[in-house]
Amino acid sequence: MDKLQDRIDYYRSQIEKIKHDLSVETNRIYKIGTLRLLLFIIGTMGVIYFRHKWIEAGVIFIVFIALYLLLVKIHSRMFHHKAYLEKAKLVNEQELKAINYDVSSFDAGADLIDPSHPFSFDIDVFGNKSLFQYTNRTVTSLGRRLLASYFTKPLDIKSEILARQQAIEELTEKVDFRQRYRISGLLNGNNSDNDDEKLKQWSESTNYFSSRSYYSYIKWLVPAVNALFIFLYIINVVPLSVPIFLAVFFVLCSIILGKYITKEQETSSKQLQILKTYVSLISYIEKESFKSDELIKIQQQLYCNGLKASDVVKQLNSLISALDQRNNIFVTAILNGLFFWELHRIIKIEQWKDHYSIYLPKWLEIIAKMDSFCSLSTYAYNNPSFNYPEISDTPQYKAEALKHPLMNRSTCVPNDIEMEGAPSFSIITGANMAGKSTYLRTVAINHLLACIGMPVDALRMTIYPAHLVTSLRTSDSLTDNESYFFAELKRLKMIIDKLNSGEKLFIILDEILRGTNSLDKQKGSYSFIKQLVISGATGLIATHDLQLATLNNYFPQYISTQCFEADIVQEELTFSYKLRNGIAQNMNACFLMKKMGIDID
Repeated sequence: MDKLQDRIDYYRSQIEKIKHDLSVETNRIYKIGTLRLLLFIIGTMGVIYFRHKWIEAGVIFIVFIALYLLLVKIHSRMFHHKAYLEKAKLVNEQELKAINYDVSSFDAGADLIDPSHPFSFDIDVFGNKSLFQYTNRTVTSLGRRLLASYFTKPLDIKSEILARQQAIEELTEKVDFRQRYRISGLLNGNNSDNDDEKLKQWSESTNYFSSRSYYSYIKWLVPAVNALFIFLYIINVVPLSVPIFLAVFFVLCSIILGKYITKEQETSSKQLQILKTYVSLISYIEKESFKSDELIKIQQQLYCNGLKASDVVKQLNSLISALDQRNNIFVTAILNGLFFWELHRIIKIEQWKDHYSIYLPKWLEIIAKMDSFCSLSTYAYNNPSFNYPEISDTPQYKAEALKHPLMNRSTCVPNDIEMEGAPSFSIITGANMAGKSTYLRTVAINHLLACIGMPVDALRMTIYPAHLVTSLRTSDSLTDNESYFFAELKRLKMIIDKLNSGEKLFIILDEILRGTNSLDKQKGSYSFIKQLVISGATGLIATHDLQLATLNNYFPQYISTQCFEADIVQEELTFSYKLRNGIAQNMNACFLMKKMGIDID
């Protein structure tokens, strides 16, 4: 709890510090605004006073303009800093709420809910108050998509899990870096997946002005012809009208090309705006010092031909900004007439694409990966009692004081688990409301966190990264004309198919075949569990059917029995929510019905 209090104190102190900085910055903005107004009044009065003395009036005007533009620039920076501080305050307030289980300000990923997924729907990975909502701090659409993929396709290779653990553990302590990254993304973000795809398409596309087209020769031919005829005029071989005529001719040609150049200019400017939102994120990654192999590898991929990715993007910014000067008609006419200047600029942009477009997809991946890692690390930072699990090379699942990470830490009851080898199953019995389903979800969600590379809500934990498959919340599908029972059969068939294909599974099931009669359900459940054992699977099965627990007699070395009891003390029903060995003895349905006044024969 001391570490948790440290986190709370950190966020509170940050909020107070930012509030003070905001007050100071707001006051400075007011003062600079007032100074600008006074400068404008004084400058205007000075010019009017010396209106008959052109030299004095001119000096005052130049000094006034220079000072005024300087103050405008300072004012703009102050407003940007104020916006940054406001976002910083918001970020810390959100995290303080998140520690207290209020994550309403974060994206819940409701659009990512998929009832057909092997486990995500059953254990509330997406949706309101889901694991995704507690974790997601992404500021880019690509980062959000990548983070979601971690939850739906967790890692299953030990070395990859350990590498990600090291990266997340390192980033967890880099609070300032993570907050700067998030704040910058919030200030400059709002790009969609479609924008990122357009950026990739633009970088890979070619057009009329490709550096490999005949225009690349024309751009040198025009200044060469102009230079030749100017030289011929100088040595009196041709009259002045000839080079003037050629210059005018080339201006007219540039006007014809202008509509194509304008189209390319607009397209390039749009892509630059998308890139600009990422430059600050790239710069933060480039400047930070990392130790873990995964983060160092990320950082090293932001270089190409010895140049930093941020510098390369700045090159494109300069090229497009230079092309934007074509809006000055007088300058453009002279430069186009003599050098075909616009063509040079647009081909330079194409050359940039030729050299660097192949790196853009990788840079976008890097930004997305760091975005997703920062999200995972923020969640780890907000839960300092969590611990990184040991990843085993052989099938086993052991945990001490395991708790559900989304349940209130002050009321959640911890439980242990110990399963080793394959096949290995635990059949869990118990009364309604005793805690079976919560326990299943607790095991499943911590298994998922472990395979993502995250710390888990346990004192100690060892897992084998088998693929998680659950059947806890199967539902009817009206659109597919599919009954509950048939939907569950499809899920069970999927499990068998995966096992038959050689896939290593960690299976968690709640009340198999609940959609049929008792005798049929018992017979089918017996057969299915036997098949799981024969297939060498591992997992947990919860059931109200105490007869299923007798499978322990047939496979004592592979099947164990645990239970959650409902205790009746002085005509009151109590739950300890603690897992016990053996088969449940007390059921509560009849007792509760009597308590509610329903007669039971």
